[in-house]
This record gives sequence, C-alpha cells and structure tokens, in this order.
Amino acid sequence: MKRRMLAALALGTFAIASASLPALAQTKTLKVVAHADLKILDPTFTTAYISRNFGYMVYDTLFAQDSSGKPRPQMVEKYTTSKDGKLWSFTLRPGLKFSDGNAVTSTDAVASLQRWGARDSLGRALGNAGADWKVVDARNFTLTLNEPFGMVLDALAKPSGFPPVVLPERLAKLPATSPMTEVLGSGPFIFKRDEWVPGNKVVFVRNPNYVARSEPANGLAGSKKSNFDRVEWLYLPDSNSAIAALKRGEVDIIEQLPPDYITPLRADSSIKVGSGGAYQGFLVLNHMFPPFNNPKARQALLMATNQEKFTAAMGYPLDMRITYCATYFICGSPNETAAGAEPYRKPDIAKAKALLAESGYKGEKVVLLVPTDVTYLNAEALVAAQTMRSIGMNVDLQNSDWASIGARRAKKDAPEAGGWNMYVTVAGEFDGNSPISNAYLGAACGNSLPGWPCDKPLDELRTAWIKETNAAKRKELLDAFQSRAYEVVPYVNAGQYSAAYAARTSLKGLDKLWAGMPTVWMLDK
Repeated sequence: MKRRMLAALALGTFAIASASLPALAQTKTLKVVAHADLKILDPTFTTAYISRNFGYMVYDTLFAQDSSGKPRPQMVEKYTTSKDGKLWSFTLRPGLKFSDGNAVTSTDAVASLQRWGARDSLGRALGNAGADWKVVDARNFTLTLNEPFGMVLDALAKPSGFPPVVLPERLAKLPATSPMTEVLGSGPFIFKRDEWVPGNKVVFVRNPNYVARSEPANGLAGSKKSNFDRVEWLYLPDSNSAIAALKRGEVDIIEQLPPDYITPLRADSSIKVGSGGAYQGFLVLNHMFPPFNNPKARQALLMATNQEKFTAAMGYPLDMRITYCATYFICGSPNETAAGAEPYRKPDIAKAKALLAESGYKGEKVVLLVPTDVTYLNAEALVAAQTMRSIGMNVDLQNSDWASIGARRAKKDAPEAGGWNMYVTVAGEFDGNSPISNAYLGAACGNSLPGWPCDKPLDELRTAWIKETNAAKRKELLDAFQSRAYEVVPYVNAGQYSAAYAARTSLKGLDKLWAGMPTVWMLDK
C-alpha cells in the first residue's frame, strides 16, 4: 500500500510538472544589458543609438542593408525605375500589418517618408532633387524626381542616423519638431509600455502580426522573426554589476562592453567577446554661440586634439584602436582620405593657443556636457576638458546621464540658460563612412542637427558628391569636401576604435551579429 501511495504521489507530481512545461516554453526570454537608458521613443527625432535600436525592435523599413551593405527590399515586394532615373514605382508586400492588426498601406509609407525626409540628410538631398512621393493605391506608390538621384535605394535602406522607419499615417503626420510618444509599428516586437521602468528596464514581446520575409536574416535585411517571445533591455550603469550578472548567467549579452573589461573577459571560457564594429569619437561643437561660432576656435581645439590620448583613456586595448586616423570618415573604408588633414596630424598646443587668441576668446565659460553613466563617453569628455584647458579655455563641466544629454543637446538655448557649448559622442561606421551618412558633416544652414553647423561651400560640395556618378570625379569631390571640412571643422574627430560586446557562449547566432546593430532576431538559446 505504501508503495502504491508513493507511486500515485510521484505520478501526480509528474503530471503537475508536465502541465507547467508549455507555460515555461512560452516565456523564452533574451536579457540584454543596454548601453544607455531609453528616454526618447522616436528614432526619427534623435540620432541616439538607444532610440535607433528601439526603432529596429518595433518598426520595419521599406528597404534594408544586407551584411555586404547592399540595399534589399524589406517591406517592399518589388520596384521599378525609368530609364532616366526620374520615376520610381514601389509595391508593398501583401498582408503587412501594424501590431494593432491594421493594414500597412502606401499612405502610411508615403507619410513616413515625408516625415523622415524633413529631418534626414539623405532625405533632404532627395528633396533637393525634387522628390515627390505619391500614393497610387493601397499597395503602390511612386517617387518622381526633377533630376536623377543615384542613391535612392541607399537612402531608403539607410541603417542609422534617422533610419526611415514606417509609421502609421496619423503618427507620421505629427510635427517632427518634437518626439512621438505613441509607439505603433509593424516590426518583430511590441513595446510593453506597461512594463517599462525608465532608468531600469524596457520590455518587448513578440509581435503576432509581424509578417516576415521568406529570405533568412542577412544584416538588417531578410526575416526578423525572433526565436524569443520576450526581450528585456536592462539598464545597469554600474559596470561591475553588469559583468557579475553576465558571469552568473542572469543576463545573456552586454551590448557595449566597457573597455576595461575586454582583456579579462577574453580569458573567460564561458564568455565570448566579439567586435561591435568600427567607431569614431566625436567632439560636437555648438556653432551658434561663442566660442565655437568662430572657426578659429574650432580649429584651435582640433589642433590640440591628440586622438591616441582619447582612445587610450576610453580604455580600448591596442589591438582595438588606431593611433591616428586622418579621415573624417572611417579608416579602412572605401572613402578613407587624408585630404586637408596634414596641418593637424600632430597636436600643437602653441599653435592652438594662437588660433584661440585670434578667435577673440576672452576666458568665457565653455559648457561641456559630461555623461556619468557610460564609462567610455565619460573618459572621452574628461580628456576633452583636459584638452580645452591646455589651450586656455575656462571649462564648465556639467554632469548628467547620457539619456538626459541626448535630450538637452537638442536645445538651442544659450549655454548659460540651459544650453551647451560642447558634448562628446561616438558614431559607428554606418554613421561615419561617407559625406552623406555622416550627419555631423551636414552643414546645410537651417539644419536640425545638434551643433547646427552652417557652411554653404561644404554643403554644395556634399551635394555635388551625391550627384556625381563618375568614380574619378567623385574621388576628387570627396577630397575637396574633406579639405573644406578641415577648414570649417563641423566637429572634431577624437579617434577611431573597435567597440566590443560580451555574451554567454551558450547564446547561439553570435557570429551573425552585425557591426553593433541590434539584430537580436539572429540569436537563440
């Protein structure tokens, strides 16, 4: 009798456990330590990477770059172009839906492109070529140009720095002067606003209405059907806590590994340290207010900048940083050039002081925004402060978290009234490898980019480079563009390095991750 009772109890326990197995299987979760706190939910309003990454989780795009950089149709099923390149026709894939179940139509696509075109450098270049978007029917729309524009598909597949995500028409029609707060997309995930804890956690769940492409994932192109039902972004600004959580298996991946931990984690067999792509450090200058409204002051800072000091202070090991990169683009990319860089190749403090004196600087406070929660940006800012002080600038360091700086940098207020003179950031290879993708080189007067550089000759050279189709002439224009950039100094290049991520080796698909982009749908456990 005892044996029968024990057997019955065992069977009952097994039955209860078995019944719970499907429930467990339904909550397959990926936990990611995000590089920053999420505050702005609109990837068409800010170039901040955390908002861009958020955009790729919940939205989709008409075209997308594959791992070789080639534009591929994404939401678009097919397209055609006329012989003269002035008329383009596009057809959306059938059955596309937003996460609320409503159909994605050409009206949504056209409204989204019009919103994007008002803010993005490539979008504005399309506008200068006479871009006129028209709805034909629910799935078809056209683009008419006054003149051929050879980068139409590159524009629609732009991966970063205002990617052209598709929104519902009613959201796309909202003023682009302030960020959207409602989130409704047709991408692989749904944002769980009810579980969002700013400063702590962002939660996404699988979008049941997402219509994946049949092709496998490739870069940002192809199917984005996720192997996970739930993705959690955890904000852990304390690096020790993040590393400890990774080692204990409490999180699966750290999106941007703090540089100081790269070498020790390379020796840990349970952890994979991988490359997050090439990055360039930026010292972004406010051209609206003294002292950096004067090009001599901007040249002075450039003359004093020692790139090696910046990347070394940020903590990247020797095999992950470049001693000196002469180009405003990415060293090692097809557009690498040293045109105009020679006077600045070696830092010269005496010349920098002379240039600053010529600018008329009289010791006024220079407000530098210092991120406190991103270690490598904090180091970049402190070296920037040291560099400015070395040439006689009166630096006022104002500390805050990176997300707050992302919001403050959009303000056009005077520095003493809550604005700023300088902040530091970094840009990945997608946002730095050409005159058009590098938004911080956009000097069109009246642009919406923080820093607001304005130089008509630089903008005209950029436009000429975009339009030119002859390879030799394009190279000449590229060199001329960079030479002019070294004269007007839209921003200061603080050096190039390779970022890193760290993940549990039990995580599958890490070899498919693409140059620092948030392609979490490629991962599995």
